[in-house]
Amino acid sequence: MVITTTDGSLLRLLQLASLSLPVGGFSFSQGLETAIENGWINDRQETADFLGTQLRQSLARLDLPLLLRALSASENGELERLNSWNDLALACRETKELRLTDTAMGAALARLLRHLDLPLPFAPATELSFVIAFACAASHWSINARAAVFGYGWAWLENQVAAATKLVPLGQTDAQKLLGELQQQLPEALATAEAIADDAIGAGLPALAIASAQHEHQYSRLFRS
Repeated sequence: MVITTTDGSLLRLLQLASLSLPVGGFSFSQGLETAIENGWINDRQETADFLGTQLRQSLARLDLPLLLRALSASENGELERLNSWNDLALACRETKELRLTDTAMGAALARLLRHLDLPLPFAPATELSFVIAFACAASHWSINARAAVFGYGWAWLENQVAAATKLVPLGQTDAQKLLGELQQQLPEALATAEAIADDAIGAGLPALAIASAQHEHQYSRLFRS
């Protein structure tokens, strides 16, 4: 698969997908910490299975389709549709913690973009999904839709593997092997996102929701709840 974009847009995409972007993604485990505490995950292969399932069944069917639609709506100035996709993104977060992850990162990215003089078509007090804020930035910087999907997917994957590196724990070599294995699933996730119908957008991973809810009461935690 060939991704074409301008050099400037590519650099902006790298900026958006960077772990150093100050949006706080590193502070959330999205259920992973509880899954490890419960003994569901004990090694690199089980981590790969856990994250791969999320990538295929959640990210590819919810976040990435919404990213594509929000990017199109932002490019075309369709503010009503953009607000509608934001509402759907927030409605699909199955626990208070998962919603907090989305809105806290969305608010942080919105603040950063405003400091960078990037206009957002939302009032500062709006509860904003991270995926929608990401789409607005990608639109402003003329980032190719497929490249934006890969950037968003990579940012999610890198944050999750970084969490697993601390929690499982994994060595740095195993973490890099894991990134190499899972990044190969991103083209398939993009194909799923491109093919899914509007009324089929959504995800349901009950065990992930349970793990996220349990994390709020976990005895000791490294990650935010």
